[in-house]
Amino acid sequence: MDITEFFELSAGKWFSQRTIHNFSSGKLTAGKSTLTIGILAANDPTVVQLWGQSGDRTSMTSNAWGGLQMSWDGTAEGTSQPQSGSSLIVPMISVDSGPESPATGQFLQMRLQPANGSGVLQGHYSLGCDQVLTLVTESEDFQVEERLWYLMPNLRLRTSVIQSADGLTQASFCSEIRLLAAK
Repeated sequence: MDITEFFELSAGKWFSQRTIHNFSSGKLTAGKSTLTIGILAANDPTVVQLWGQSGDRTSMTSNAWGGLQMSWDGTAEGTSQPQSGSSLIVPMISVDSGPESPATGQFLQMRLQPANGSGVLQGHYSLGCDQVLTLVTESEDFQVEERLWYLMPNLRLRTSVIQSADGLTQASFCSEIRLLAAK
């Protein structure tokens, strides 16, 4: 599987169960959510807007793939407040890659709700020979390493480790079951 196939396999509606461990407090939290992932074309206005905000005009012309738009709605134990949001990830996959898409590269990411901040983040990805996708995003305030892999086309696992500048570290594990494939 190459990187474009990995991203395309992500499209659809997923049920996600997660456990979050806060290392500072020792607190464990469980949650559930519905995750919807859609594929956007390279000329989609949202993808074009993200490229424009990144200031990287040269790479925009080489990105033939597009992006992933994700939205989630869920709950976490211990709170009655729903958790929802959406974001956009645009991998920088060169049009010259052909069927042998690079196993490593960069991506742009943006939350799509202005209330939560909509700054553009840059990160890098790598798809290992074990078919595990690793996404790393860094800013002045935090570093996130997320790993995703498929046990089967309709069963995906995901882990993440978030380290904030103030020393807070939390890890999460998610199991995700596809409810509906993308149309």
